[in-house]
Amino acid sequence: MPTWFMWFIVLWTIFLITVMFIGGFFMFRKFLKRFPKEDGKSILDWQDHYINETLHLWGDEEKALLNDLVEPVPELFRDVAKGKIAGKIGELALQEKAKKIDEDLIIRGYILATPKRDHKFLRKKLNEKQIDMTPYQHLF
Repeated sequence: MPTWFMWFIVLWTIFLITVMFIGGFFMFRKFLKRFPKEDGKSILDWQDHYINETLHLWGDEEKALLNDLVEPVPELFRDVAKGKIAGKIGELALQEKAKKIDEDLIIRGYILATPKRDHKFLRKKLNEKQIDMTPYQHLF
């Protein structure tokens, strides 16, 4: 067997193992989110609960604003990000007994639901929409 072919097999094996580990990592993370906590519901169950409880509070403008804010997220992850953010917005709305989802709730929910590294995209989007960020500085 030629030497170059053996090296090809070794590199191909390393590549396949690496890709399987990466895929397994993301599958395990999803499993942990579906795993029930002490209260019997998982993180994703609570997220779905908050979304379903506050679905009637969303207007077309608020949905459009949320869609616009998650636009920088890659298409592959956009639905997951939108669900996580909508769940956090719903949680805030239920805690505050809001009658309607408004811009303030959407921005606060977005900030609380996303990691700090993604806040720069929100700041850029809010600047484009000419929305004042001073009431939200303590959340960043």
